[in-house]
Amino acid sequence: MIKSLITCDCLGSQSVDTEGLAKATGLEVKPACSALCTTQINQAAAALQTGDAAICCMQESRIFEELAEELGTDVPPLIDLRDRAGWTADDAPTLPKMSALVAEAMLPKPPEKTLDVISEGLCLILGPAEVALAAADMLKDHLGVTVLLAGASEIPPSREFDVVVGRLKSATGALGQFSVRIDALQMVEPGGRGGFGLTPPRDGATSECDIILDLRGDTPLFPAHEKRDGYVRADPSHAPSVSAAVMAASHLVGTFEKPLYVKLESLLCAHSRAEQTGCTRCLDLCPTGAISPDGDHVSVDPMVCAGCGACSAVCPSGAISYDAPPVDLSFRRVQTLAKAYLDAGGTAPRLLVTESHGAEMVRLAARFGRGLPADVIPMEVAALNGFGHAEALAALAAGFASVTILCGPKTDRAALDAQIALAQAVAGTEKVHALDTPDPDAVSDALYDAAVPAAIATPVRPLGTRRQITRQAARALLPDTEHVPLPQGAPYGAVVVDDSACTLCLSCVSLCPSGALGDNPDRPQLRFQEDACLQCGLCANICPEDAITLEPRLDLTDAALRQEVINEEEPFACIECGSLFGVKSTIDKITEKLSAHSMFADGEKLKLIQMCDDCRINAQYHAKDNPFAAGERPRVRTTDDYLSKRRDH
Repeated sequence: MIKSLITCDCLGSQSVDTEGLAKATGLEVKPACSALCTTQINQAAAALQTGDAAICCMQESRIFEELAEELGTDVPPLIDLRDRAGWTADDAPTLPKMSALVAEAMLPKPPEKTLDVISEGLCLILGPAEVALAAADMLKDHLGVTVLLAGASEIPPSREFDVVVGRLKSATGALGQFSVRIDALQMVEPGGRGGFGLTPPRDGATSECDIILDLRGDTPLFPAHEKRDGYVRADPSHAPSVSAAVMAASHLVGTFEKPLYVKLESLLCAHSRAEQTGCTRCLDLCPTGAISPDGDHVSVDPMVCAGCGACSAVCPSGAISYDAPPVDLSFRRVQTLAKAYLDAGGTAPRLLVTESHGAEMVRLAARFGRGLPADVIPMEVAALNGFGHAEALAALAAGFASVTILCGPKTDRAALDAQIALAQAVAGTEKVHALDTPDPDAVSDALYDAAVPAAIATPVRPLGTRRQITRQAARALLPDTEHVPLPQGAPYGAVVVDDSACTLCLSCVSLCPSGALGDNPDRPQLRFQEDACLQCGLCANICPEDAITLEPRLDLTDAALRQEVINEEEPFACIECGSLFGVKSTIDKITEKLSAHSMFADGEKLKLIQMCDDCRINAQYHAKDNPFAAGERPRVRTTDDYLSKRRDH
């Protein structure tokens, strides 16, 4: 447990209010050092030996890690206060921001979940003969190399690595478990004099390898190929790129830890029911193709998943959620940052969400430029696309005046823009927006020049699922609003039923994956609970009368939390016993249509339609042409019957 902070003013280049920091955080904070990583390294050593101190310096993390190894102690928590708060051109106090960053760093972080991936170094090289063979020659001492060539004339006389001839048809998998399909495959027959012979061509040959080195310069074998572990690609006409690719491939041998980025609760998935397709949000967004349909739900290939987080942000039911780290940690982080900043005397903080690329831009802006304004709190996340509308609204409800998402080179803008549009529909365009620039100075300028909107007067910190947090945050931000219109494709909304077309067949009820649609066992009613609706579209797709449409919106009233009757009809009374059954309009319509049919010319048969189940059976039993009057059905003859008859004769 952390009890003290070791701070450093970095040769006097920043100001650290150690007394105020101690009061705000509740930790022991000694007077700031000036050269903790050099002349005052002994103070760092003393802190390491206590085992309960955090060092507020990230730049020299290597020195402190080596010092911990030398002393035989654990590496202490390292907190970056200088680049994110201390180095700033803003004259405003930095104590609230530093307090928030310390409080956020103290949050417990769950251990990372990983999967061991074993690569034995079996490498398939694709590309023109002159480039592929040269790469194979460099890798033959490090990997088990096979080169796929297009023609027999290109086969070298050397047998230091394997060469095959054929045409690559397809490839699947990832590091350690690639599977390739090759047509017109011919393998070398090493015997005989002269050039090597080849086996007869064979289509549909399959093989496995651990690494694919693609030097074709053609269309990549995989979508989002740069995120596919074990797939190394380079332009064959650019020698430095080929050399870098060869170097990268040579290191892909051994046991690797593959993070398990997402968690799947298949029972919550609204992808499909009864072979009717509903929600496809994650399938539409996944850049690597790691998500695929699997019956009524989807499945995720952990080996292909690159952890972009977009699926977690768009999933309406929470069936897929980011797990590296878990989603609830992101909510706790934004709420902790806001609370600590406000408790330390700050007002209207702004949140800057970054990934690793954006965090480096913040460091560069601090060292060489104006840094960040004192009211802008940076929060680095593992996957920028995993920070969706729910997280943004939770931050605003917790007290942040605005949320700015700093895009990086790996950001899926289409997915991010959809989440921003959803958050803006609730909170307004001035409170949530993206910042897309590769220039650190431009980042600083945009943040310094931006107008700061008013923050919520009474912050709230909602708990629960992403849907529950979104609703609670929206109610806090819009206390006088009942309904918020949302963009098409939003995961919140109403089911609108055309009363004149709906026959209350209740097909929609049987397929609704979330239970938002329900019936009444005692009356012909269709009920709807808006808070539970995922807007998956299954009800609209299955409705035989096309009577259902979806209305994307967010209902902030209490009515959204209970089942409301959205269509109701008068039940039909049995003409014999008077018990209620079916829908009166439906029974009347069927009676009218069948009255002219020859099979129902007899009025008694037409009356059967107007009877409940019990009365209908009773009437059929006492009818003249009652099928039950035929007596007991003849017993089915068995083999024993035939054999016994043969014995009697």
